[in-house]
Amino acid sequence: MTPSLGILHLDEGQLQYQLTRLLPADELQPFVRHYWIVSWNFAGSESYPQHVIPNPCVNLVVERNKTFFFGPSDRKFTYSIHGKGLVFGVKFKPGGFFPFLQAPVSGLYGKPMDVSRLLGVSAASLEDVLLGDILIEEKAKHMDQILSACLPAEDREANLIYDIVQHIEQNRDILRVDELSTRFNLHTRKLQRLFNQYVGLSPKTVIQLYRLQNAAECIEHGFPCDLGRLSQDLGYHDQSHFIKDFKSIIGSTPEEYMQWSDAVSANTGRSRL
Repeated sequence: MTPSLGILHLDEGQLQYQLTRLLPADELQPFVRHYWIVSWNFAGSESYPQHVIPNPCVNLVVERNKTFFFGPSDRKFTYSIHGKGLVFGVKFKPGGFFPFLQAPVSGLYGKPMDVSRLLGVSAASLEDVLLGDILIEEKAKHMDQILSACLPAEDREANLIYDIVQHIEQNRDILRVDELSTRFNLHTRKLQRLFNQYVGLSPKTVIQLYRLQNAAECIEHGFPCDLGRLSQDLGYHDQSHFIKDFKSIIGSTPEEYMQWSDAVSANTGRSRL
């Protein structure tokens, strides 16, 4: 099964488009999680809205006339897939983009960055190769060459940040920043400074993104879901607070998301269990 990595209703989405993920060259793996390629071909006026909960990662997105580095976001975004298209992306590891940038990643929040500033190549030249007709493996090798040409030294603090974010992702009982401070023996202020510099989002926001993604996935896959119990499991003492946060990031209330998930399952003829 392809990991969702925040893509809502990925199983249903992959009936609409093709998603491929490839590993980068060995020397890039301390910094880059994977390359991703999405392609689709819709007839007429058909379109498909793909909803995504952002990961705390920088992405280089290569799309015709829209090629930029994008910093992490703290809100769900929707990409409308229509016509015929192809997008090539580079997902950096949490903390993995700072060694290239050498400036706080928080500066990318809401401000996409032109690729020529960092890579020494134009967006148009990247688009010509990565959106062309060559095999996807050749596209990955081309991206390996571009990134390897500006390969930074490994950064111990970037590796630490990656470990911390992995710990948040894999341990659903992590609910507060002070738990991270204790687990990794870091003062809360230093942890917040490192996240601002290396991730671009606060540790509190990263925890919230992963916990609400967990909640959405529980609902989406039809696991027994008492919303009161779910909100408590996610560290909320007030269910109304949980509903407010869920809607602010997912874009709907848990009840609305549950109804939407049921409708998606019915349309695809599959059980959510």
